[in-house]
Amino acid sequence: MGRKVTVATCSLNQWVLDFDGNEERILRSIQVAKSRGAKYRLGPELEICGYGCADHFYESDTLLHSFQVLRNLLESPLTQDIICDVGMPIMHHNVRYNCRVLFLNGKILLVRPKMLMANFGMYRELRWFSPWKKVGKVEEYFLPRMIQEVTGQDTVPFGDCVLSTKDTCIGTEICAELWNPNSHHELRKAEQRVNLIRSATTKSGGIYLYSNQRGCDGDRLYYDGCSMVAINGDVVAQGQQFCLEDVEVITATLDLEDVRSYRGEFCQPHTSSDARSCWRVRADFSLSGDDDLFLPSHQPIEFRFHTPEEEISLGPACWLWDYLRRSGQAGFLLPLSGGVDSSSTACIIYCMCVLLCRAVENGNSQVLEDVRRIVGDYSYRPQDPKELCGRLFTTCYMASENSSEETRNRARDLANEIGSTHLNINIDTAVKGILGIFSAVTGHWPQFQVNGGSQRENLALQNVQARVRMVLAYLFAQLSLWSRGKPGGLLVLGSANVDESLTGYFTKYDCSSADINPIGGISKTDLKRFLMYCSEKMQLTALRGILEAPPTAELEPLTDGQVSQTDEADMGLTYSELSVIGRLRKISKCGPFSMFCKLVHMWWDVVSPAEVAQKVKRFFRMYSANRHKMTTVTPSYHAESYSPDDNRFDLRPFLYNARWSRQFGCIDRQVSQM
Repeated sequence: MGRKVTVATCSLNQWVLDFDGNEERILRSIQVAKSRGAKYRLGPELEICGYGCADHFYESDTLLHSFQVLRNLLESPLTQDIICDVGMPIMHHNVRYNCRVLFLNGKILLVRPKMLMANFGMYRELRWFSPWKKVGKVEEYFLPRMIQEVTGQDTVPFGDCVLSTKDTCIGTEICAELWNPNSHHELRKAEQRVNLIRSATTKSGGIYLYSNQRGCDGDRLYYDGCSMVAINGDVVAQGQQFCLEDVEVITATLDLEDVRSYRGEFCQPHTSSDARSCWRVRADFSLSGDDDLFLPSHQPIEFRFHTPEEEISLGPACWLWDYLRRSGQAGFLLPLSGGVDSSSTACIIYCMCVLLCRAVENGNSQVLEDVRRIVGDYSYRPQDPKELCGRLFTTCYMASENSSEETRNRARDLANEIGSTHLNINIDTAVKGILGIFSAVTGHWPQFQVNGGSQRENLALQNVQARVRMVLAYLFAQLSLWSRGKPGGLLVLGSANVDESLTGYFTKYDCSSADINPIGGISKTDLKRFLMYCSEKMQLTALRGILEAPPTAELEPLTDGQVSQTDEADMGLTYSELSVIGRLRKISKCGPFSMFCKLVHMWWDVVSPAEVAQKVKRFFRMYSANRHKMTTVTPSYHAESYSPDDNRFDLRPFLYNARWSRQFGCIDRQVSQM
């Protein structure tokens, strides 16, 4: 009997309810694994139906089609002579479980249900699945007739069990059973994931295969691959974190004796004699061969982590590409104001085009096919990111009488550098037309505050400009390609950052209302660093002027031709302060008083306690008054753990008592005692 085993794990770009596509990608991964000599293949969680089915898990069709795919996998000659470990939903005794199904040579070996549900943050698994609570217990699962016809089995083991081959033992755990949910991408989180896997195998020895989905499977999350193989605390094989490959298979050849030796030295003294035994399902199969003496085994590697700036350039770009190619649209449209936020969105699109050209150059036929279909030219081969950007991306500067020449020039210069099709639009005629309708009905014409108007008039005049821009953005998205004699429509991109969403510093149903928003989960601080990275890495020199300019909405009249309105002055808080406040509110679970108590110590050398109190009150007044805006916020790429996304991640009321009388009273009493 040999001692070396070749195993495979994979990252698949699955799509919810795309059963045919998911099946094809699973089979392709098995084929690649077998071609590399693997005897065991591990796939992502719920890979057959897609992880993000949400309430579709309630539908019997989802279970039916999952079993149809499983039947096809069992019948496929590709799945012979390799243990296949796939994920799918299964109903047992009228209870729905998130399961792993292990099969070999047309026979199901066991079904292992998930025992600990991911049920916080972006995850709601307890809504659709029940955890298997019978530790160490196994029951008989009666197979559906369509599976019985293929396997010749009536029942299979179902429960907390492991697979025992002739030469080793295979156990499985699913997501939250190892860690808090972290299979999706968040900035600065990859290292935590790797450390958990390293620590698990350092503590008890063994070979650990991690399989993660890749891509946008139909929601706000981007699953960032990083599938890997570790042994005894060392990573020996690593997949890419961000990649346009729909199927990536990672294999490793490892020596089982290394595990036995490690456990004999480091784990034996700590192994309890009454340790819980596992229910073993036996398989007449070996992962190792007889002639493996000269088979080289994999050695430890240094895991490469991306900087946050690189993560922003890669994650949202891959997410946008998945969304575009699966949406049936012909490109993107972005209102480009010449500020940091919209420029960041534009740079992410340019990064996407860089990735696409690189993938085509490296022989990715799926990317080439998708690009040709989207641009409507089946002989086209993208080579230059700037030229491709011109085909896929339209930007427009929507000027008003309150816009400055500086922002117009900055938007134009950036569009020229990235190659987008750029439009200059003046919205004054539309704004005056709408105000004319109001004046005809009421007999009043509102004025800006600098011209003697009230604060209410001032705000209304700003909002009407912002909302006109949203209407025009969608009009040009629908018809701009038509006007150029090309088919298709464009997806409208939003560019409100996470800090603005947190305070509600945007107009409801303005340009923040878009189809998708790649930066809605990213802070202003990180976006500035990302633009600096793009300026240096991609030689986009127009970004220097954008970074130097103060953030402004440009919705109030200019003063001597210069911008007089700035975002931070309007909010009464800096963007760096908002990042700290946002993390305290969401991650540290702080209300107004708790936040004040923490910030007094964090900012003691910068501002006085009274000023801290003023900033906390200012924030919570804005937050509570504007929380209703989050009920209609554009779906955003989830990249930050303090996102205020009301739709799933940050579940809170949208009608508050904005006076916060008890909370603010506690703060005032505390300040008076300091």
